[in-house]
Amino acid sequence: MMRRMPNTKSTLAPGAVVLGGDYQGLGIVRSLGRRGIPVCVIDDEQSISRWSRYATLALRVEDLSDEEAIVAAILQAADRHSLEGWVLFPTRDEIVAAISRNRDVLTPHFRVPTPDWDTVRWALDKRNTYQLAVELGIPTPWTAWPEDEAELETLDLQYPVVVKPAIKDRFLKKTGAKAWLVDSPRQLADRFAEARRIVPKGEVMLQELIPGTGEQQYAYCALFKEGRALASMSARRRRQHPWEFGRASTYAETIGHDELEASSLQFLTRMGYYGLVEIEYKQDRRDGAFKLLDVNPRTWGYHTLGAAAGVDFSALLYRDQTGDDISPSRARPGVSWLRLLTDLPTGLVDVRARRISLASYVASLRAANTEAVWDKHDLKPWLSELALVPYLIAKRGF
Repeated sequence: MMRRMPNTKSTLAPGAVVLGGDYQGLGIVRSLGRRGIPVCVIDDEQSISRWSRYATLALRVEDLSDEEAIVAAILQAADRHSLEGWVLFPTRDEIVAAISRNRDVLTPHFRVPTPDWDTVRWALDKRNTYQLAVELGIPTPWTAWPEDEAELETLDLQYPVVVKPAIKDRFLKKTGAKAWLVDSPRQLADRFAEARRIVPKGEVMLQELIPGTGEQQYAYCALFKEGRALASMSARRRRQHPWEFGRASTYAETIGHDELEASSLQFLTRMGYYGLVEIEYKQDRRDGAFKLLDVNPRTWGYHTLGAAAGVDFSALLYRDQTGDDISPSRARPGVSWLRLLTDLPTGLVDVRARRISLASYVASLRAANTEAVWDKHDLKPWLSELALVPYLIAKRGF
């Protein structure tokens, strides 16, 4: 445990609890801390956010993956450090799930912007996500959920095929991968059996591979409330790490895109959603359709792109939670975000594979308007991330 006071003016406003202290959490810490809002960071990993000048309090706990442990850590922090009434900011799916299932326990102590499980389940379980998308007429990739090997053998598949989990946190933790690409029936049988040993029956998905690179990867991001977006941003996720099935974007840029917005608002309205959300799409070059892939009911890795483009999602959610009126806003197009630590290896792979020229890649770096961690006024997180590179490689492959 470590306590430090930020170099900001004092405030009587409630603070914020950021659950997860990597670069995504750091963006929340800086957004709120610069406004004089006290921020507590809780993490079970080596956290770069703890070194930020804007972190009021940093707590290291044993586990933020188990539901009971997550809720216990939050409540214990409230009791020991007088965090009553503070706003919760989860940064991982398993934390979102734990909060949503335990809202009745947490809401007496905190402001909880995470919806209840009846809403969140449409996002965190892809079986529900795709079911709802199909009902609404929103395009998705072809997907199947065979329960066993016998059912697997009845499918008429076109290779390559993607093997992925319906609920990703357990699979990702065990394998370090978001999905597997298979090229033959024998490889599929092996991967399917391996996935069955990791996730429960019925959660292994088979999905068609939509061709294309980062130029076909898009997202709609919003602060959504009562059927409308209080803040919104459409983005092209030009590069991701790992290249094929990215766990996180490494380079993104804002665009204008009415089609993504229309589908996303339809989906979120049907969910009855409230809060911050990113909906990921990939454009299928074969038919031109933008096919829904994922829904992330929380901040996302490049959410600080919004602040650079005039829409600070973290600050706006905090303001809504504390009773301010929010005028609708939209991110301006043509602004780009970079996480250099993971984009360099990704970009070099792209250059080697001739998906992008070296000159084009260097030009994209020069054009980036904001970087995920670098801030000349808050250098310690950037220095600590450099020192943690061996740890990050061993822990999560960056």
